[in-house]
Amino acid sequence: MNQKRTFAVVLEPEDEGGFTVRVPAFPEIVTYGKDEREALAMAEDAIRLVIADGAARGEPARA
Repeated sequence: MNQKRTFAVVLEPEDEGGFTVRVPAFPEIVTYGKDEREALAMAEDAIRLVIADGAARGEPARA
């Protein structure tokens, strides 16, 4: 079953360019993108991986 969930992300502009991305619901996620589009795509991938990893280990869904 595919559920669509929404998570807040925080884009922090970097002095040298690009964005560091954090996901408050998943504090272990810190990623980077060279522009907003890439940063959001990286966050989406990281969220999917964290959720899939938790499910594979039998952890209850978070957030």
